[in-house]
Amino acid sequence: MSRLKLSLACGLYDRTDALRTGDVKVDGIDIDFIAIANPREIFDRMGGKQEFDVSEFSSSEFISRRGRGDNTFVALPVFPSRVFRHGYIYINRKAGIRAPKDIAGKRIGLPVYTMTAAVWIRGHLMHQYGVDLSDCRWIEGAINHAGSHGDPSAPPLLKPVKVERDPQGRSLSELLATGEIDVIMGTQHPHPHPDIAPLFADARAVEREFAKTTRIFPMMHLVVIRRDVYERDKSIADRLYKGLVDAKNLALSRLKRGHPLMLPWLHQDIHELDEVFGGDPYPCGIDANRPSLEALMQYMVEQNFIAQPIPLNDLFVPVDKSLR
Repeated sequence: MSRLKLSLACGLYDRTDALRTGDVKVDGIDIDFIAIANPREIFDRMGGKQEFDVSEFSSSEFISRRGRGDNTFVALPVFPSRVFRHGYIYINRKAGIRAPKDIAGKRIGLPVYTMTAAVWIRGHLMHQYGVDLSDCRWIEGAINHAGSHGDPSAPPLLKPVKVERDPQGRSLSELLATGEIDVIMGTQHPHPHPDIAPLFADARAVEREFAKTTRIFPMMHLVVIRRDVYERDKSIADRLYKGLVDAKNLALSRLKRGHPLMLPWLHQDIHELDEVFGGDPYPCGIDANRPSLEALMQYMVEQNFIAQPIPLNDLFVPVDKSLR
């Protein structure tokens, strides 16, 4: 039997790189690994035109699509991008924000209102700090360059939110520095400016405590397969899943061997991985990620992305549960 050829669009991550280099093989499948540094480009090309067989994809966009009955894609419980977002909230020092609750009623800039990072940040502010975001103004735009942040194809919210854009197309960094917005919630750190400061002075400590207390490590992206590709041979889901798990586990073993990265205190970070994450911050599968997935689902219901939670076993296609 001839081997199947599948295109896989993904960022350059240590946890997927062995599929690019061929150090990890997928049973019966030749992977054409298309490395794209900008995730927004992957989402726009996959969501808009289904250009790839398999790709990294926005978690919130996939869940929104499924909640509306859009079955263009199926998903694997693999999460190539995970980021704590407390450290991505920046304020203008003159905006009168001394604590998270002071964000209520402020002008908030963000790349895309519906992006997964924004879902998580709003959820953190509402649940951890009791912030009322109902009267905030929302301004979309790219953080560090002029114009918009990609061309998203996510479904509209069930309850519309008024979103503005700067008529001059200026970056959110510029708007925050001039005081025309009060807060940035994003995926990048804004350009340094004397009037810009992080909301949390020691975000790492806040995020670490959050992880230990909740067992949540926010997933930004998951892996999707075009449904037409999956329906032709459903066994590819399990084979791809095993390949992704093997690639992640190989990266984890390499991380703990020698000094593979230019990080002077890497050994301390590895000790922290063991303490906070039990040695593996990127587990695959539903069970190992249940707290994070359930939190994301709750936030998306509360923020009017979906009408009700989607059962996690319905969100992903079946795979070998023994692998993580």
